[in-house]
Amino acid sequence: LAPAALSDTQRTSLITDYVSLTKPRLNFLVVVTSAAGYYLGVTGSPDLLNMAQAVAGTALVAGGSAVLNQVYERDTDARMRRTRLRPLPDQRVSAPEAAIYGLVLSAAGLATLALTTNWLAAGLALATLAIYLVVYTPMKRTSNLSTLVGAVPGALPAVIGWSASRGDIAIGGWTLFAIVFLWQIPHFMAIAWMYRDDYGRAGFPMLPVVEPDGLRTGQQALLYAAALLPVSIGPTVVGLTGWVYFGIALVLGFALFLLSARFARARTDQSARALFLASIIYLPLIW
Repeated sequence: LAPAALSDTQRTSLITDYVSLTKPRLNFLVVVTSAAGYYLGVTGSPDLLNMAQAVAGTALVAGGSAVLNQVYERDTDARMRRTRLRPLPDQRVSAPEAAIYGLVLSAAGLATLALTTNWLAAGLALATLAIYLVVYTPMKRTSNLSTLVGAVPGALPAVIGWSASRGDIAIGGWTLFAIVFLWQIPHFMAIAWMYRDDYGRAGFPMLPVVEPDGLRTGQQALLYAAALLPVSIGPTVVGLTGWVYFGIALVLGFALFLLSARFARARTDQSARALFLASIIYLPLIW
């Protein structure tokens, strides 16, 4: 139907579908992460307009990559219980339309960063897009190591925000990158365990699929949560934050470590869900 022929209800539903394609809940974490990176990278008072432009550009690239990822995975999404009702597998939005939408969002985000911040931030955003779509997305079908690869573009928004305000990366930017990179593994392991049957149906060789006892899944969650604990206090060590942050980071990191240990010891859906929820709370709080 042409847009003019759509009823108000159909138009609202279509808008909702297009918004959902950008994965707004995930994008919220991207917004928070890039904003924190920008703020911590500033020397002096932050330029709020420039900060908003940097965050908006990063969010547009993240939203565009989410759309293009779903275009690529629409066949596997159709086989998974938790994703089969997404707009593409449910055929509420066509693949060509979604692809154009994703490309426009990505281009708008890259242009926003290039024109309002600097070329380093735009280049990092382009690298994020390329690694996510060209490396990580196809790799999900062939190797459980895709989780580690996917954590790289997942951690880059912090560095994009940092470089947008500072014009470089330096040790502070890499410290923020390390926090988000390590945080993602317990988060992903919890999701992989909870939806292992879905991933198996779709043919994704996630760790809980290829090793159903979940021993290594739990070990990976615990190992990276343990590594996150000392790394999370890095911003204080390198002079970005004070002792209030130091104390809060220790408490949050220790809580995530304990929940990871519980999951590693008893690989149940309940322990995985607790770890997942804690990881969702952890990142906005620490920022």
